[in-house]
Amino acid sequence: MFLANHPNFKRMDELSQKKVPFFFMTDFLCENVLVYTEIELGKSGLLIDFQSFSNSIKKDDLNKKIQLKAYPETMDAFRKGFDHVQSNLRLGNSYLTNYTRKTEIETNLTLKEIFYHSQAKYKVLSEDFFVFFSPETFVKIIDGKILTFPMKGTIDASLDNAAEVLKNDPKEKAEHYTVVDLLRNDLSMVADDVKVDKFQYIDFLKTKQKDLYAMSSEISGNLKPEFQGNIGSIMQKLLPAGSILGAPKPKTLEIILEAEGFDRGFYTGVCGWFDGENLDSCVMIRFIEKENGKLFFKSGGGITHMSKLEDEYEEMKNKIYVPIH
Repeated sequence: MFLANHPNFKRMDELSQKKVPFFFMTDFLCENVLVYTEIELGKSGLLIDFQSFSNSIKKDDLNKKIQLKAYPETMDAFRKGFDHVQSNLRLGNSYLTNYTRKTEIETNLTLKEIFYHSQAKYKVLSEDFFVFFSPETFVKIIDGKILTFPMKGTIDASLDNAAEVLKNDPKEKAEHYTVVDLLRNDLSMVADDVKVDKFQYIDFLKTKQKDLYAMSSEISGNLKPEFQGNIGSIMQKLLPAGSILGAPKPKTLEIILEAEGFDRGFYTGVCGWFDGENLDSCVMIRFIEKENGKLFFKSGGGITHMSKLEDEYEEMKNKIYVPIH
């Protein structure tokens, strides 16, 4: 069974009980949990740009034609892990598994330029290590209420009636229903009166390569008394994020580790800003990492028993983009 029991979760509880603002960041497996107060953040080398908080200064315009070239693995290489996931789905070991890959890319942009000039709700730069530009909120906590906004299902926005096609696609719908159900159950561990406030609304994501529609829902609940002001305890219960893992969590995690064959690291981890009262956090997706002098873009999607190899391979490639326009 997965246990998020890093000692820094306790530190997050202590800081949030004292209403001390902090930023936290955890990798996918919660083996590496980083916590920074505002003063510590200044020495961390991290640049953060959230809607609710930023420690970065706006940079001048980018005066270069952007080049981005991806070298995705072959469909046969992709198929190996995909088939492993599908066989487990058929056996009933999982009913949704998030399968991700790493793709080498080349670009004339630095990680810093990508951070400053990409358009996204959540951006973080860890200098010379990684940058991400995520559209996906994990949880928000506002005045004792916890909200989550699972984003599952994307489509090329240039297709005819793309938004309607996405909403009515049986595979995308099944995947979305599953994640909504999973996160409703997850929130119920830390909150009462959990309900789905909005179901299957469509977000527009503009990118240099192509425009995408993504499907989201909104779920909320009232924090249970024992979780009020205990951000670390809440994260311990909720991580890893269901939307980038699958369901049921423990078995699906095993399947992912067997199928992927690479270390996700901070990709699909979670980070957040606690302002002393409220929390805004995100899932660390749309992720570029530097490894041995090369750049890798990590991307993937949810697999259900209805998933087709070709479609999932295309989705993994479609998500390799930089939102600079």
